[in-house]
Amino acid sequence: MFSGIVAGVGEVLFVHDQDAIRSLIVKLPKETEKNLEIGASIAVNGVCLTATKIEKQEVSFDVLSETCQKTNLGSIKKGEKINIERSLCLGGEIGGHLLSGHISSTCEIANIERKGANTIWTIECSFLWRKYLFPKGFVALDGASLTLVDVSENGFFTVHLIPETLSSTTFSNKKVGDSLNLEIEAQTQATVDTIERILEKRDLFVV
Repeated sequence: MFSGIVAGVGEVLFVHDQDAIRSLIVKLPKETEKNLEIGASIAVNGVCLTATKIEKQEVSFDVLSETCQKTNLGSIKKGEKINIERSLCLGGEIGGHLLSGHISSTCEIANIERKGANTIWTIECSFLWRKYLFPKGFVALDGASLTLVDVSENGFFTVHLIPETLSSTTFSNKKVGDSLNLEIEAQTQATVDTIERILEKRDLFVV
């Protein structure tokens, strides 16, 4: 589990595709490699990956083809920056919201607006996910926990980024058209799906 509080920005040092697996070597931000062991879970752009090899700050991961298809890790290149978060420790502080690192879909930055120190992103996502999006609800974008501000009926939503978020993530370098990993808040998804099933069953008995 993760909290959506990005620990820092890492860098992709190596990318290799072979036998339906993409191998990555990532340089972690300083301090995030402390007490890291092989088999540990790390969120890379919000995707939960397992460390397969560790050499100080350089950590290796294997990414399955399905994950590559559903996330932006499928198009990532050597030299790119990525958001990094270590998994939560029992009893630790949860500053964002609980995340699994299982990406729902990718989405796209449709517009970037700057108002003083505030940066506003308009995001376009698949209409399939629209029913889980509510003002003041939560989503994770590339592993960062963010609050939804405005949500439209056509699949667009906005988030506001404070300077601290921009400085501690890859977001300061993002541009219109860039793809982001989207993780829908799990409790919201479970609640909406449960209500839909109840209503469908009720309709079956309505004469």
